[in-house]
Amino acid sequence: MVGLDSKLSGAVGGRTAAMLHRALGVETVADLLGIYPRRYAHRGEPTPLDSVPEGEVVTIVGTVVSVSSRGFKNRRGSVQTVVIGDGRSEMSATFFNQPWRVEALPRGARGMFSGKVTRFRGEMQLTHPEIRIFGDGDDDVPDPAVDVERAKRWAQQPLPIYPATASVPTWKVADSIAHALDVLELDEGDDPIPEDVRAAHGLLPYAEALEKLHRPAVDNDWRRARDTLRYHEAFVLQAALLQQKALSAQSHTIPRRAADGGYADRLDAELPFELTADQSLVGAEIAFDLARETPMNRLVQGEVGSGKTLVAVRAMAAVADSGGQSALLAPTEVLAAQHLRSIVRTLGPELSAELMPTLLTGQLSAAERRKAMLRIVSGQAKIVVGTHALLSDRVEFFDLGLVVVDEQHRFGVEQRETLRAKGKTPPHLLVMTATPIPRTVAMTVFGDLDISTITQLPAGRQGIDTFVVPLAERPDWINNVWRRAREEIAAGRQVFVVCPAISAKDIEEGDDVDDEATDAASRPPRANVVELYESLSRNPVLDGVRIGMLHGRMSSEEKDAAMGAFGRRELDLLVATTVIEVGVDVPNASVMIVLDAELFGVSQLHQLRGRVGRGGEPGLCLLVTRAPRDSFARDRVEAVAGTLDGFELAQIDLELRREGDVLGARQSGGRSSLRLLRVATDGELIGQARSDAASVVDADPTLAAHPALRRALERRLDEQERQFLSKG
Repeated sequence: MVGLDSKLSGAVGGRTAAMLHRALGVETVADLLGIYPRRYAHRGEPTPLDSVPEGEVVTIVGTVVSVSSRGFKNRRGSVQTVVIGDGRSEMSATFFNQPWRVEALPRGARGMFSGKVTRFRGEMQLTHPEIRIFGDGDDDVPDPAVDVERAKRWAQQPLPIYPATASVPTWKVADSIAHALDVLELDEGDDPIPEDVRAAHGLLPYAEALEKLHRPAVDNDWRRARDTLRYHEAFVLQAALLQQKALSAQSHTIPRRAADGGYADRLDAELPFELTADQSLVGAEIAFDLARETPMNRLVQGEVGSGKTLVAVRAMAAVADSGGQSALLAPTEVLAAQHLRSIVRTLGPELSAELMPTLLTGQLSAAERRKAMLRIVSGQAKIVVGTHALLSDRVEFFDLGLVVVDEQHRFGVEQRETLRAKGKTPPHLLVMTATPIPRTVAMTVFGDLDISTITQLPAGRQGIDTFVVPLAERPDWINNVWRRAREEIAAGRQVFVVCPAISAKDIEEGDDVDDEATDAASRPPRANVVELYESLSRNPVLDGVRIGMLHGRMSSEEKDAAMGAFGRRELDLLVATTVIEVGVDVPNASVMIVLDAELFGVSQLHQLRGRVGRGGEPGLCLLVTRAPRDSFARDRVEAVAGTLDGFELAQIDLELRREGDVLGARQSGGRSSLRLLRVATDGELIGQARSDAASVVDADPTLAAHPALRRALERRLDEQERQFLSKG
């Protein structure tokens, strides 16, 4: 008997299983059946050849137009060229020393051709592709003269096209899946979706959905199967998140309540302004969580400058009232130092002296480090701010009660867990992000966390005007950019200029620049801090302007000096990388100029823009781009200029970039770990699946009565994802 968890060799044989494992990483029958078709083709319909992507392994359906063979002039051997057509355009496939191809591929033969698309002398071609001609072997072509209907069905039957590799073309995947389906034994008890839920949504049984997805007779078969399996994916993912949330609620920790007249009350009494309604609401949610015996797991998302840090400081003061310590983990030394200054300023001299906010980074001197660690281990430092240095085995806390993680997307799960493990009991967790998260992403990525949102900006904040500077059409406008910067500086204000690189060969580590935004071969060198600093220092328009630079390869002392000088208005213009992206607060800075803006993501541009307009003057953001009009990269830049609404931009960003890994340490960009589900478009389905899964998990947290769902969760979550859920 072969089941979903059976080793692949039992279904397809040892040699094929080994080949599939090497090429596709699959080990079990479920892994193989979980390779879903990218698309479907038909034997009677060719693939448009003018849309195949260069550099990728593709599978196309086409007709042999011609085959030729010629010998090399100066060496032995020959080259064979097969021209494939789709009725409108043609593409060549080349082979070396395979003269038998001339007889094997007659003119007019139709089939599938799988290989890597390359460019040779300006023309797209397939080199040494795998070929399956329709009519070979088991794929015999019905004779229309004998059976018209069968021939018609044969021509129109959907052919699943799977992700292929150079060693495993799509039809080998299809053949292996067909073998597995032939021997697979599934019954009603193997369906992870409860029968009542399946009936309510008109879903296919699991076994039927797998069969119709991989071996459809008509197009409607795979469409219904895809709808069913998309819901399966949403339901299983939500069940995993909700189960972890339920299990986390069973943990115990020390309640951290604010004391009457204690640090938290004194802090509120000293604030020179009123909290916004959102800050008050989120603060109340956090206070409620901190007072419970189960660890808080809360994500606070808010627009740039909405006052998230103040909310966190109020929580830290409440934890200090119980004798506990709080640790704030920041992604960079610049941001950690900024947070410390902000916390000290918020607390005021008296509370700062009592709570002793302490900075710990890797660049401290040995004496400063020993002093900081002594304060931490003794409990003197009730508030600790640091970078990855906080994660060192040598760092011990007296009573860690609250972990605050700023810009959580910069940290992996292991780093966050390492800090939480320093508590004698599980500390409360507060995660902050200035990158607004669309509702469906929040449900999928952070479905095991409680989420609070701050949308209101503090009173007195000015607006920010954003303009695109299109150098592709108006290269001379770059001079206007520097003249505009000079005008602001002459008015007593300051300017940020951001570049995507440190030097001509050096990109800032961790920067989210998009190398695919423009064609690498035709793209001019990206703007960089070192060369721009030198260029602007010689620019007569900026004569007399005090210019500094800041990037991640500078020493800690150099970075602090540059940022400090800018903060004290000793510099007028700062040329920097995105090291200033988050948290840096210079109220007098009114202009943000981003060079090569097309190389940054939507959310990152929004973050950079939020560094200005933080004082009494309105902000100005100039997005300088060389991307041509109507290009994908230009659309991203125009989207940022079109709105200041971070949540609207987050949705646009999601639709442009897809959703990244929804589980695991990597949570943005890159290849999605989702298969059929798309959080950009499947919000209603995800919401329904979450509701259905909640009904199951609430009644049966361990899923003892739902063994098929429990097994599906085990299959769905690899080791990294299980750690993400258990430690998140």
